[in-house]
Amino acid sequence: MALISSKLPRATLLSLCVATPLAVAQNTDADSEEIAEIVVVGKVLYTDQVNALKTPTPVLDVPQSLSIVTAEQITLQGFTSISDIINYTPGVNTSQGEGHRDAVVFRGIRSTADFFIDGARDDVQYYRPLYNLEQVEILRGPNALLFGRGGTGGILNRVTKKGVVGQQFTGYQAGVDSFGEVGVQVDHNVPVGDSSALRINAFYEGLSNHRDFYDGDRLGVNPTFKWHMNPATTLDLSYEYVDHDRFIDRGIPTGSNGRPVEAFEDIVFGDPDLNNHKLEAHLVRAAVQHEFSDNLKGNVSAFFGDFDKLYQNYYVSSYDQLATPGVVTLDGYIDTTQRQNLILSGNLIGEFATGGVNHTILTGAEFIDTSSDQDRFNAFWDTTSDDNEIFSVARPLDLRGGVGINASGLRTSNDYTADINDDTRVEIDVFSFYIQDEIEISEKLDLIVGARFDSFDIEVLNVVASETRTREDEEVSPRGGLVYKPRENVSLYASYSESFLPRSGEQYANINGSNNQLDPNTFTNLEAGLKWDFNRGLSLTAALFEIEQSSPQVADNDPSTLDVIDSEIDGFEIQLQGQLSNRWFVSAGYSNLDGEQVDRSGPTGLRPRELPEHMFSLWNTYQVTDQFGLGLGVSYQDESFINNGNSAVLPSYTRVDAAAYYDLSANTRVQLNIENLTDELYFPNSHSTHQATVGEPLNARLTVTARF
Repeated sequence: MALISSKLPRATLLSLCVATPLAVAQNTDADSEEIAEIVVVGKVLYTDQVNALKTPTPVLDVPQSLSIVTAEQITLQGFTSISDIINYTPGVNTSQGEGHRDAVVFRGIRSTADFFIDGARDDVQYYRPLYNLEQVEILRGPNALLFGRGGTGGILNRVTKKGVVGQQFTGYQAGVDSFGEVGVQVDHNVPVGDSSALRINAFYEGLSNHRDFYDGDRLGVNPTFKWHMNPATTLDLSYEYVDHDRFIDRGIPTGSNGRPVEAFEDIVFGDPDLNNHKLEAHLVRAAVQHEFSDNLKGNVSAFFGDFDKLYQNYYVSSYDQLATPGVVTLDGYIDTTQRQNLILSGNLIGEFATGGVNHTILTGAEFIDTSSDQDRFNAFWDTTSDDNEIFSVARPLDLRGGVGINASGLRTSNDYTADINDDTRVEIDVFSFYIQDEIEISEKLDLIVGARFDSFDIEVLNVVASETRTREDEEVSPRGGLVYKPRENVSLYASYSESFLPRSGEQYANINGSNNQLDPNTFTNLEAGLKWDFNRGLSLTAALFEIEQSSPQVADNDPSTLDVIDSEIDGFEIQLQGQLSNRWFVSAGYSNLDGEQVDRSGPTGLRPRELPEHMFSLWNTYQVTDQFGLGLGVSYQDESFINNGNSAVLPSYTRVDAAAYYDLSANTRVQLNIENLTDELYFPNSHSTHQATVGEPLNARLTVTARF
């Protein structure tokens, strides 16, 4: 079994922009091989780990800011969600996601769709589990060459665990926290003959937290099969089933000062029976990798995802603290999504030299077929004959099962079938081709150039309007980078990249109105940075960047013409990670973000929403003895605006987290994680003006981890 320690092989430390305390194994050859499966080995992100970069490029030679969070760091810091990881990553923060989905703000640009799993697009709106991950890769800045449409501020890629040939082991983790939430994970690997292995990861979570009515269940199972078909060819097969049912909490309203009303911190503005989210997903992945020669490798992958999702909720749509402080207006809706994604992709990576100059050529193609049916029904109250109703502020609200007493003392009931908002049937075909050349001009200078062609074809049947609309966009997205290495362990880089987003949006629900006439939004990224791997195993990364958004819109005075509206977000980020000593590991990050909204008249003086000027995080792990270790972390987020009108504000906050772990044996660890050690009342994110999330108070989680 491998347990976390402060000691790391130097080669591994030099490999990561995000170094973490990794596993120390028993002194056996088998366990050494196990570590090689778990971590990024050496200075290279190998393609056989199916990561986001597609080519075997040393991290120091990547002209882009990125962070890698390993499974060991996820365990040590007690992370249970994508948002936990984001809190300790510079340049990114979280959005509420309406309480039912991961939503990341990459350098000031909110996204619910820029997620990938083993390099395949994973754009459905849901909470992604962490139970079956080797690592999480967060790349910042738009880069359509590798990822296609979207990725407007960055992307997040989850790398899943694969079968380990020649080993048999079983790991488990069981935990409970002070709210009563429980979680169990199992990781079992067994060899199947001399050249293949079966690995099964599974988990269950019984959800609970500090908010009234909050509960839910999540479970998942992910069997994988690895087969070394011959010395040059490897096949990976995977099937994953995820089932998720949870209560939806949209948070609390803001008051006359534009800030969340702290007096309402314990009130849930929803229906105990009808604020809920259900998801059932089936994910199938297959990948074949083949080495044609020492200088030519190829891979082909297929992904199929079938998602069935229901989401219904009530939330505060209006609140006037000065005029009517004792009442709120509730709105609500129910929607469903049925989506099937088929993604086929292939890459060839070749290395050759011309005239003394070395080249690494990536050529690839991708085909995506998406079928997405979605509908939404608004709330419809019998007392108002619309989707809004006024209720008295109370704990709990006088509302259950869609029936309640309104602020006037009248019985009111909602019908979720009376007022349809939209019903669309969407078919999307995307074909992409890309090529990139990493040119080693000299031992100290690399040039990266490439481009991607995307053909995006969408057809939308609007059932309500009884009309079908189509649009085809063809975009070429270039990428260029320059990397200079004055020393072997230091690189300076500059890069330029582009991406685009069709007018159908991230979830391509519709192209109604004038949207089928408009070109895609485009995004460009200029970035310069430094990466420095110190001799002791300490890594420093820094980046300075500017993202420009160009959004065509129908002109106010002439609907037949388009105005191009630009806006910019710029900033810098810095990260220091690694071993300060043999016993002390540190991970620190800081980002500074700035931006201004721009309309047809020019700069508005308004700041984009969800753009904190300062964000800071620090995590320390100290190995007190060979068996006992401590962790201490702090994260700070500056105040930011909830809305584009800059009338609602999320206050700044500082949260302190801690951990302690003790190895009962070489195979078993007991760990205690404490979140919000100072019990601060804080509001980590929001969705809109009157939906601010109430952060969790002081809470503790006790976990037992073992591996045999």
